[in-house]
Amino acid sequence: MTSSRSLALEVREVRKSFGSIEIIRGLNFSVVAGERHAIIGPNGAGKSTTVNLISGFMAPTSGEVLLNGQVISGLPPFQINRRGLSRSFQVTNVFARMSVWENVRCALLWTAGHRYSFWRNVERLVGVRERTAKIIEDIGLAGRAQVPAGLLTYAEQRALEIGITTAAGANVILLDEPTAGMSHAETERAVALIRRLTEGRTLLIVEHDMSVVFGLADRISLLLYGEIIASGTPDEIRNNARVREAYLGVEAA
Repeated sequence: MTSSRSLALEVREVRKSFGSIEIIRGLNFSVVAGERHAIIGPNGAGKSTTVNLISGFMAPTSGEVLLNGQVISGLPPFQINRRGLSRSFQVTNVFARMSVWENVRCALLWTAGHRYSFWRNVERLVGVRERTAKIIEDIGLAGRAQVPAGLLTYAEQRALEIGITTAAGANVILLDEPTAGMSHAETERAVALIRRLTEGRTLLIVEHDMSVVFGLADRISLLLYGEIIASGTPDEIRNNARVREAYLGVEAA
């Protein structure tokens, strides 16, 4: 039994209703610190709602979410971020008119201890400048640093968003379908990038592409109609008859 001290993220009996309709129905799962955990499930299973509940974009009707042992459910997203959880979005969410460099630098400023200051020249922050350059190199956009983010290709924008999400040093990274809409080659590059940038951190990823899930995850949980119906290692999930019937579309023997 895993002790609570080693859990980076816990979701306990979380329910979410919209009017009389209950979307999340007593959700329970946990993510061990340093683990890469994937949530899978068909459309309408409640994956996006789960992501929003964990990251503070929605408050649960009941139940609680804990980050590193502290209750975060009900807190606004910016407070959850400052406590160590950073997320990406299913729809690319970057500052389109700002350059790649400016996007990444903005993600770094608060963590580097630079608050609201109108008289400080941001260009003189050597540590921030060096860290920005390193992240842009890591995500493969060094040659595009001064290009407005809105002019990047779709795959480049997704890489930028992953870079922004991991830039601030959060110890729990939540990625919402980071490879959606990518070609096979783009997906392979994105998976390699995610693996590299989240090394040593806790990753919770929501993803439809099963090759990504099985290639990245240490553990996988299947969400169906607002509940986790199975959780285990990739091999356990691959061979789980209920999972195969409910999600993978393979008739169980």
